[in-house]
Amino acid sequence: MDEFVIEGGISLKGEVTPSGNKNAALPLLAACLLTDEAVILHNIPLIRDVLAMRKLIESLGAQIEEVDANSWRIITRELTASHLDPDLCRRIRASILIAGPVLARAGGLRLPPPGGDVIGRRRLDTHILALQALGATVIYDRVFEIKANTLIGADILLDEASVTATENAVMAAVLAKGVTHIRNAASEPHVQELCKFLNLLGAQIDGIGSNTLHITGVPHLHGGEYTIGPDLLEVVSYIGAAVVTKGSIRIHNAGVEHLEMVGQVFHRFGVHWQVEGNDLVVPSSQSLEIIPDLDGAIPEIKTNVWPAFPTDLTSIAITVATQASGSVLFHDWMFSGRMYFTDKLVSMGARIILCDPYRCLIQGPTQLYSEKLESPDIRAGMALLLAALAAKGTSKIRNIVQIERGYEKVDEKLRMLGANINREVE
Repeated sequence: MDEFVIEGGISLKGEVTPSGNKNAALPLLAACLLTDEAVILHNIPLIRDVLAMRKLIESLGAQIEEVDANSWRIITRELTASHLDPDLCRRIRASILIAGPVLARAGGLRLPPPGGDVIGRRRLDTHILALQALGATVIYDRVFEIKANTLIGADILLDEASVTATENAVMAAVLAKGVTHIRNAASEPHVQELCKFLNLLGAQIDGIGSNTLHITGVPHLHGGEYTIGPDLLEVVSYIGAAVVTKGSIRIHNAGVEHLEMVGQVFHRFGVHWQVEGNDLVVPSSQSLEIIPDLDGAIPEIKTNVWPAFPTDLTSIAITVATQASGSVLFHDWMFSGRMYFTDKLVSMGARIILCDPYRCLIQGPTQLYSEKLESPDIRAGMALLLAALAAKGTSKIRNIVQIERGYEKVDEKLRMLGANINREVE
């Protein structure tokens, strides 16, 4: 098994281009099952989760040709199977996204429970309730048996603004008879990308970017060509890497239109950047001083549904906050295991109090020191990599397959910015 060996304390300098958005690529690949015509996707991130999704859709009959390294031509003339490999499903949470398109096109499937990051309980109820509202019957006995003779448009009020449940409902509804209204829908950039992609293929989706989607079902979808946008989470990860190493970097094609709330939160830590066209420039001069609330109280950074601060950036923000002067409380109510990685930051010298599974208090700044670490999940793994870049000495990070589930060529990109990071076999 490979591990990263990182010599910390080196300021990052240079230019980097983020890969395509992982959280857009996964539902877009699933959505290719909705049509029997060819689809070409560009800017696909070649990461472990995406490669696992490729195997899943290929197992159902999709034929994939590599146009170039990050562009695939996908055609599913017919679905040749209606059940999925349990081992593949356990690799990624996004395997649940197969449900909507296969149900819409083939009328049913056998779906093993999905896997993914272990960051607390992750409900599937919202997916099932939405599909049932469209006319599906669902039986669960260690495996989901999902069937529908005909999907009929419905008025759906999601019991939570779940990203993947919204995506599943949208993919099922585009081929349903009649009109579907999805209220309390998620509106993250990758949800918007899926809707725009489906409209490109002939779907009729209105309200994109809002919390209410209106979908008029169509008999079939045709082919098309689409370029996946930049990965917001990767962009912010490189912002964090520059900040904690006191470096200066330019991020090309940074998707700056989606960074307003992230900018507000990072400004609370004394972090700033400049926008030049669609590039983002992080200067080396950062004040790194936490701004208290108006009454002098400790500020609280609380995650919420889009366009609020996203849960997936909590780990990165915590590492950045350890290098800022002052106190800040983080509150991620969504996942009970998100904060557990902070004990590894504490072992590196950070001053962090884990108040409960959902909240932690940071007191900074602190000098971080090298440590032997293990990546528990994608985002925590990247946060620990940032800490290792800032630390004195040489750190080792094991279980880097977790990081590589979400970040393409992360060690190569960091080396291009001047980091001393190498891949070694344990």
